[in-house]
Amino acid sequence: MEGSSIDKELNHYVTLLNHEQKEALLAMIKSFVNPDGSPATERVTIEQYNKELDEANERIEKGEFTTAEELKKEAQRW
Repeated sequence: MEGSSIDKELNHYVTLLNHEQKEALLAMIKSFVNPDGSPATERVTIEQYNKELDEANERIEKGEFTTAEELKKEAQRW
């Protein structure tokens, strides 16, 4: 579906929602855009990004991670 077509369809459905539904939808959209809850205008610096990558690589080197197979087994217990 083309972008403008999606926008039109979204706009149509939003007009059908009551106030509480619109608030819930807005909260959900914000969670997609900012899953960690940080403000939308807050940008990560390249230095912060590289620091987070280095920290993640250190955890991986120490074996502090979950394999896909372990995650599948865990999800089956849910």
